[in-house]
Amino acid sequence: MTTSSSTTSSASTASGSQMSIQVLERAMILLDELAKQSEPVALKNLAAATGLHTSTTHRILNDLVIGRYVERVDSGLYRLGMRLLELGSLVKGRLNVRAASIEPMRELHKLTGQTVNLSLQQGDEIVYVERSWSESSGMQVVRAIGGHAPLHLTSTGKLFLASWEPRQVRAYVMRTGLAGATRNSLTQLDALERELSQVRRLGYARDNEELEMGVRCIAAGVYDDTGKLLAGLSLSAPAERMHDEWIPILLSTASKISQTLGYVGAA
Repeated sequence: MTTSSSTTSSASTASGSQMSIQVLERAMILLDELAKQSEPVALKNLAAATGLHTSTTHRILNDLVIGRYVERVDSGLYRLGMRLLELGSLVKGRLNVRAASIEPMRELHKLTGQTVNLSLQQGDEIVYVERSWSESSGMQVVRAIGGHAPLHLTSTGKLFLASWEPRQVRAYVMRTGLAGATRNSLTQLDALERELSQVRRLGYARDNEELEMGVRCIAAGVYDDTGKLLAGLSLSAPAERMHDEWIPILLSTASKISQTLGYVGAA
């Protein structure tokens, strides 16, 4: 009896997963068809072009409309929605910032001999997307591409937090609890606010052994043509080898990347 019940449950789960995949496939077919059209398309025409039943097409389109992937412009007429533009712009920006950063990062590494990181914000964390380092430079702090860390424990993360409104910072504190990683970690709101105020004043941020003991980082922001903070460019080094003399070079490199992306600075 137990075996039969287990088998039935497994079959049901597999069937449900298959149906979910099928819905996703049909949604992508509809999006691809809408992408081919320069004008809004009627429901019956979409169903005919994709070979889907009209009721199925209508049901999937309704879900896509709710998610803003599709826009209903008139009764029975559909076109691609603004959410796709938002996602496309985000992907484009991230690809552009990485491509624009690679050569300047290599130059910064040559000048300092330390690891150079490029990081993006993803939710309440930063994600390392590119680095420049060399084994011949001796002991270095190397962050794995794809690795992530909480915003308040990293120099780049503090850049993003400093760009937020106070209410957004407080919401972040409520969500994360400001969990610490070392004895130097900022785990209180007032201490974090003082730190972010300094970041805004100086134009760069520090990680003073807050994520990992024995490791210090400094970061400068990379901005797009609208002035939006896209990424953080950071130097990571063993604590005793971090030098403030590198800050102007770091800022200059970040500024160079920003200019490549169309940023012209404050008026």
